Amino acid sequence: KGMRIFEKLAREEELDKINVDEARARAVGNDNVLALLEDPKTTKEFNKIVKSMEEDELRVMVVDEKIRPDGRKPDEIRPIWCKVHYVPRVHGSGIFTRGQTQVFTAATLGSTSDAQRLDGIVELEDKRYMHFYNFPPYSVGETRPMRGPGRREIGHGHLAERALVPVLPPKDEFPYTLRLISEVLESNGSSSMASVCGSTLALMDAGVPIREHVAGVAMGLILKRDKYAILTDIQGLEDALGEMDFKVAGTKKGITAIQMDIKVQGVTIEILREAMAQARTSRHAIIDKLVETIAQPRTELSPYAPRMIVIKIDPAKIKDVIGPGGKVINKIIADTGVEKIDIEDDGSVFITSLDGASGDKAKTIVENLTRDVVVGDTYLGTVTRIINIGAFVQILPGKEGLVHISQLAPTRVEKVEDVVKLGDEVMVKVVEIDGQGRINLSRKALLAGVSANGDYGARASRPPREPSAPAVGPGAPPTRRRRRPHARHDDE
Repeated sequence: KGMRIFEKLAREEELDKINVDEARARAVGNDNVLALLEDPKTTKEFNKIVKSMEEDELRVMVVDEKIRPDGRKPDEIRPIWCKVHYVPRVHGSGIFTRGQTQVFTAATLGSTSDAQRLDGIVELEDKRYMHFYNFPPYSVGETRPMRGPGRREIGHGHLAERALVPVLPPKDEFPYTLRLISEVLESNGSSSMASVCGSTLALMDAGVPIREHVAGVAMGLILKRDKYAILTDIQGLEDALGEMDFKVAGTKKGITAIQMDIKVQGVTIEILREAMAQARTSRHAIIDKLVETIAQPRTELSPYAPRMIVIKIDPAKIKDVIGPGGKVINKIIADTGVEKIDIEDDGSVFITSLDGASGDKAKTIVENLTRDVVVGDTYLGTVTRIINIGAFVQILPGKEGLVHISQLAPTRVEKVEDVVKLGDEVMVKVVEIDGQGRINLSRKALLAGVSANGDYGARASRPPREPSAPAVGPGAPPTRRRRRPHARHDDE
């Protein structure tokens, strides 16, 4: 009778009545039975018999009558309800409910330095996608101390994590570190597979461009002699009394993670094939529900999520960005207000900021630090030093050149301070980089009337001189007669 009550709490209440205390109450007046029930070994054996009776009744219901304890058919999924953006302040969130199992998943985006460092056998590894699964006692109506995660929490969290890894975008496409936390709010079986569905919703709500929707379902097996029944989306009672808990997660294109727990020596190929086919059908149905909730990842990140800019620089110039003791990079962070700047050995620079403006400012500074000076390019520089022969102008961070006094203006300059002063911003052009790497600049090359090579504009041509007749007559200036050289004689 108790096994045929469809509602979980009412069924458990009825089944709990079958216990040793109830047997003692019914055995009042029978001293032999009471004495037997007082024996601890009898109590343990009594509980085994009750569980065996429940298993037998479950086999009759499922295998023979094709009906499950909650009234479903063997291949039927429990009602599904899900929603995204359930908590507005987090970067992404999703809640997935299947029957009496409900999981809330929150997604948090971080920088590359937030990745988990793993000590590998050969070298250190960075884990940029993490999923944590929490199973609090209140999810099953119990009260007990909340301690650290046990083997069950670690295993379920790892399974749900592995299910999403194949659809995650590569680091060069989406460099964020992803941290997901799944909180089981209510549990009646298949909470790990509900975490897979909740992770899909949370990642898409956070704007993570995952390739496909991923869903999971737990399959069960009930054996009765030479007959069996494959169950879809098993609940807690079917997991406890059945012979198999086969978790299958994946997309509509294929499987991404599987795990099997069995209480028998093994399963046949026929059973496995039927379970996989049944799981595929139910997985597709669950994905359709997820698509109804959110069809594609959001195109924009949450306003509370950090912004990340990725640029590539020459690895040889990493030292220029970091500076001695991190002086340069720390100054960039302080001046721009970005959260952090991470640099990898291949020259990838990851700039993390809370807003786009500060990130763009830091990006410009880094690009200027690593930019090569090219002859012919123009720069807006700042006068840093003035000497007698010219002015030094900083055109890029850490790079300055000399504007010779002759290159300050188109006209003659007597004193450098007549044209520029310390701290002035001037437009200059790179005219030469000598063999020692010294940069020569010109200001007059950019002024009107000056050609690109630094020469003045075309001068007015003089009219040709007209030939004049020799002056003769009174008052004319005397003319100088050319003396003919004397011939040298041999006798001289």
